[in-house]
Amino acid sequence: MNELDQSSAPAPTSGSLWRTVAEIERYVAADGWGAPLRLFALVRTADALRRDPALARRLPEQVVAEARADAGHLTSVEQDGLPDVDDLDELLGQLAWPDGVDGAALVVERILVPPDAEAEVRAAAGGDERARAAALAAHPLAEDVRIAVGVLRDGTHECAVRSRSKDSDGEVATGADLVPGLVNALQATLQD
Repeated sequence: MNELDQSSAPAPTSGSLWRTVAEIERYVAADGWGAPLRLFALVRTADALRRDPALARRLPEQVVAEARADAGHLTSVEQDGLPDVDDLDELLGQLAWPDGVDGAALVVERILVPPDAEAEVRAAAGGDERARAAALAAHPLAEDVRIAVGVLRDGTHECAVRSRSKDSDGEVATGADLVPGLVNALQATLQD
């Protein structure tokens, strides 16, 4: 298949991305809480099968069937060997994806507090990030959450957020704009 044919392949839909982000979040949730950041490349499954027909033998039959029925079907590929960095912004600043990658997904755990409590914690900690993190963790309104974000090159994005206090698949909040700052930062890794 030539370059023109590949570029005219149907783009993944928001529904494809939503299913992929939900699958990734459930996959990471199976490992429990306290997990490190997880990063995934997203590729159109049909394109990957065209480039590597032997892939069909390594993927579950259901995935191959779904890809044949939906040209926008996405497969996630977890990225191992992430650089050791002090914060998420530093990691995202180092990322760039090759053209064969249609999108990216990231799963990270955070401690959230209500906005007024966040301002209180920031003021008390000054500029000391370690003190801020400790104060957030100790705050009585603190909530552990797992955030999964997926983005595509065309700007399509989806998010899933699971709180530790409501740790079940049925309680995962989903929506495109739950964590816009993280969406924008991950989207920037796909820019040429």
